[in-house]
Order: sequence, then structure tokens, then C-alpha cells
Amino acid sequence: MALVLGQVCIDRWEASLVQILDDGSDRAWSPFETPADQKLRFRAVSQPSVLPQGYISGEQARRACEASGKRLCTASEWEAACRGPRHTTYPYGDERRKGVCNDNGRAVHPVAEVTRRLGLAPERMWYEGMGNPLINQLKDTLQRTGERSDCTNAYGVFDMVGNLHEWIDDPGGTFRGGFYMDTTVNGEGCDYRTTAHPSSYHDYSTGFRCCLDAETVE
Repeated sequence: MALVLGQVCIDRWEASLVQILDDGSDRAWSPFETPADQKLRFRAVSQPSVLPQGYISGEQARRACEASGKRLCTASEWEAACRGPRHTTYPYGDERRKGVCNDNGRAVHPVAEVTRRLGLAPERMWYEGMGNPLINQLKDTLQRTGERSDCTNAYGVFDMVGNLHEWIDDPGGTFRGGFYMDTTVNGEGCDYRTTAHPSSYHDYSTGFRCCLDAETVE
């Protein structure tokens, strides 16, 4: 984790999930599957060079952080970590540089591509297609954590803009930072915020990372 403002620790990389088995051991969980089964237990892990967890709701993300002894970040904590010590619009500076973070987009929207591949009705695309596990497996979509090595700042946190939206601690439902298809529609870079969905919502673009109060670290 990275120390931000001397007050809070934040995961350096977008979170992955592991399933907690009955014997207390862990088993990797697919980043393309939502952890919706209430009988299963999960915890969050943060590590480089892995595909982070999409398809996760704010409620599921909160529980995964808590299972690791952490919590979701507040809005101010998340934003401070994203802006870095220089308080810039993007982690790397004030001017957007396409491709520094995973924000290039792609010629065909991945939901549209999956809808066509599966033969779904076009008018149902944004209803039935959004949670399909194939979406983030398409070329030029989700990337491994830290793969865009310049998408960082002096705190050493990666991918806070682009790659996946990140849920924050808001029971009403807020995610930050944009994702690989969009880092501008709802604000630029670290200003990006979406409040259109409840915390129970999930789709291919929703991810998270965890925070921890600095004074609780031994």
C-alpha cells in the first residue's frame, strides 16, 4: 500500500479477488465473473501484473475490503491519491496524454461487439450485454495492473484513471476515475465521478481498490 498525505494507506493497484474456502485457504477468482453468490466469501488483494476484478458492485467491493481488514476509500482519500503530491488533474500531470493510462478506447464498443457475437437483440444491448464475462476478455479492453507504467504519480499508485471505474465509500453509489473507454464524460481524469447507479450495481467496467487508516498499521 502507498501512504497518502501521511494519513491513509491505499492499495497501489486495482483490486483482485480471492475466494475464502471453508478451511481458511484462498482460491483465485476470475476477474470476469461477478461475486454474486451470497454463500461464497471473498477478500480483496492488490498486486501488480494481474487482471483486476471487474463486474463487482459497490456492496461486494466493500465486503471484500473488510474481509482483508481494510475499507473502501472516501472520496477525498481517493482523489488525493489520484492527484498525487502535485495535485494534478491526471496522475501524471494536468494535461491529458492519450494512452499514458488505459484510456485509449477502441473502434467498436466492447458491449456492441459482444452483443453482435452472441446474437443478442440490439435494443437489449445495454440491458443484457453489460455483465457478460466476454467483454473484458476482448482485445484492447482491460489490462493488467501497472501495465501502463507511466499512469502513476509520486505516491506510487497505478491506474487510478482508466482501466476500471473504482467504487468509493458512498452508500448511495459512486465510482471514480473512468475506465478504458471513457475518462472524460463525467469529469476529466481524477475529477471523474459517476453517481448514476446504486451501490448494488455492477457491470464490466466497475472495479475498486481499498484503503486503510495509517495509524492502524503496525
